[in-house]
Amino acid sequence: MIIKSAEFKGAFVDWRNLPEVDLPEIAMAGRSNVGKSSLINKILNRRNLAKSSSTPGKTRTINFYLINQSFHLVDLPGYGYAKVSRAEQQKWGQIIENYLKNRKQLRGVIHLLDIRHEPTENDLLMKEWLSHYDIPILIVATKADKISRGARQKHLQVISRKLDLDLGLKPLVFSAQTGEGTAEIHKAIEEIIGNYRPPLMSN
Repeated sequence: MIIKSAEFKGAFVDWRNLPEVDLPEIAMAGRSNVGKSSLINKILNRRNLAKSSSTPGKTRTINFYLINQSFHLVDLPGYGYAKVSRAEQQKWGQIIENYLKNRKQLRGVIHLLDIRHEPTENDLLMKEWLSHYDIPILIVATKADKISRGARQKHLQVISRKLDLDLGLKPLVFSAQTGEGTAEIHKAIEEIIGNYRPPLMSN
């Protein structure tokens, strides 16, 4: 996949106000500090398109990026930041679940996890949501440059076991520093977009 254009289209707090256009969407999900902004910038070959907040858990919106004038990449709010109140965490959870449950243009979710750590309860909940709503999922293990290559397999096995992944859902390894995994993510996006059919919009 060649990135010819990538532009920020807006930040939204309510799924009912999202752009109503017949373009496929691929969403990015993951807990705060997992590296969503870094991944977005790397795979789109843009330095600062997606802004990383210096305060974890600050992003509270659904951010839309129009790619190649042909699909949207959707950055969902990061979840699970401990210093945010429980009420605020529940609010974010509702925003995310409403999007996953109701968005007809959604074709798949790239679920990010930090390769160095075991999946959290919030990660397990996200996996359960995606399975419940029958949404195609690509598991990406970020920050691969932070551990040795020899330790990778052990960490990937922990992620796979905790999330109870099928054999076909082996996590893809990614590093925003080295670019490892970028080509594989491009290929996965192409496959998802290639199977897209516009949703039937109700009046």
